[in-house]
Amino acid sequence: MFARFHSTGSELDRKYWAALALFGALAVLVWFTMGEGVVLVHGKPVELRLLPLVIIGGLALRTVLARHADKIRRGGDGDGGPTP
Repeated sequence: MFARFHSTGSELDRKYWAALALFGALAVLVWFTMGEGVVLVHGKPVELRLLPLVIIGGLALRTVLARHADKIRRGGDGDGGPTP
């Protein structure tokens, strides 16, 4: 019943690269569609379009770390060498 929720390694790699490409596309869209402007963050001016880019970057980092953790759990470190 739950077999369809488990993905193979190659399918996970394909999904990983697709997710990173979509994060990149979203970041490009944010950069070119957000208006110019400044917002104060802790009393310092920050360009308005940088705030969503930081959030998208955090989600991309979380995706990278989750893939790395999954590779470690599966028994390989992703570098082809033995895991200590």
